[in-house]
Amino acid sequence: MKKERLTLLAVLMLMWMAVPQCKADNTLAGLVEMDYSGKADTLTTAFLNQFLNTSKGTFWAVPCDRANRDEETRYIYWQQAHAMDALIYSYERIKDVSPNTAATYKRYMQRWYLNHANNWGSANSFYNEYTDDMCWICLTLIHMSEALGDDKYANMARTMFDDYIEPRGWQDDDGFWGLPWKSNDSGRNACTNSPGCLVASKLYLKYGEEKYKQTAIKIAEYQLNEMSTKLNYDGRVEEPPLTYTQGTFGEACRQLYHITGQSSYLQAAQKIINYLCTSGRCTSNGILRHEGTSMDQSIFKAVAIPYIVNMILDEKVSLAYRRSFIRFLQKNAQTLWSNLDLSNYPVVYCNYYWGEPIDPSAVPSMGAMASGASLMENVARMGLALTASDDTGIRDMQGSTLDASRVYSLDGRQLKSTQSLSKGMYVIGNKKVFVK
Repeated sequence: MKKERLTLLAVLMLMWMAVPQCKADNTLAGLVEMDYSGKADTLTTAFLNQFLNTSKGTFWAVPCDRANRDEETRYIYWQQAHAMDALIYSYERIKDVSPNTAATYKRYMQRWYLNHANNWGSANSFYNEYTDDMCWICLTLIHMSEALGDDKYANMARTMFDDYIEPRGWQDDDGFWGLPWKSNDSGRNACTNSPGCLVASKLYLKYGEEKYKQTAIKIAEYQLNEMSTKLNYDGRVEEPPLTYTQGTFGEACRQLYHITGQSSYLQAAQKIINYLCTSGRCTSNGILRHEGTSMDQSIFKAVAIPYIVNMILDEKVSLAYRRSFIRFLQKNAQTLWSNLDLSNYPVVYCNYYWGEPIDPSAVPSMGAMASGASLMENVARMGLALTASDDTGIRDMQGSTLDASRVYSLDGRQLKSTQSLSKGMYVIGNKKVFVK
């Protein structure tokens, strides 16, 4: 049996090496260098293994084996939205091929909801004095409804927006309406109005009520005016430019383009996301930069990544931008993967900057790990979507032989050798292997 399995693997290797090149370079499918699904499974499994409180569906700020995990996690609320988003993206990708794992992920979503995402402001609700905290939670609740086909979560987001978020907004002397950062502070900022604009846009798309459309437009007008009058409209959403507000307001403008048909919104979205992916203020050596070690800062990239992918998948976006963003995200994903220590899998940690391996003496961060999981899940989402109509499938474009030194099952388990392969689907190097 072992000899037969090895022979089968050798045949598979020869078949891949003989496959002709993908479609011409002018197609986006041809830019996809590999199927990232196995890497996404591996990293998401490690993320959940180390940071998920399975009884509550919420996430620890530090690895679960740390004695101080409760203390460190006490005030982690808005970050829960983006940690959960990574899990939801994984659920959407695997639900048809791994129903048992998907069912487990669904239970975690339900527990996250019942435990109000670890809300320190109110243990029995999602209400919080910070407006932006509630906006982020709303976006994840809407994402849950999209993934599960259950309006309960989006309805809660709608209630939060109607009762606690929108009523806080106010209009300044120049006629611009926006949301304040806190319930008792009239100060406004991009980190609140960017997600606020996106929540209103998504509520309009979900429920079709004109009031949400008008609120989204008002917030966008406020934020675009801030960019024009204070930031020279160079692509920055705020100063300093941070990846999460760049991604979120870029997505809000993209949504508003589809809602209103006004090309100015699409132009703004492209400019904002392009700044995120090309500016030396947001990147370092072509990789998203180290934005800080706090739980806030470390999770910024987890917010931005899905919205870059949404730009790539939007056929109304300039083809030149879409190509550029594909290359950018794949460079980030491949750089992150090359700097991961998989020797103790599933104990794997992402660094704050993907261009370097994590310091073994450092305390791993949930924010950094969520950002890494979000990157790999969304690059996998990108690749699968772009190649869905490509009858040749996703291929390794590098033309090298299979690297069988590391073999992982699609649920993230590392196998000791290729001799242990049985029926099923595996990831060997950068390729999926179907053993019949």
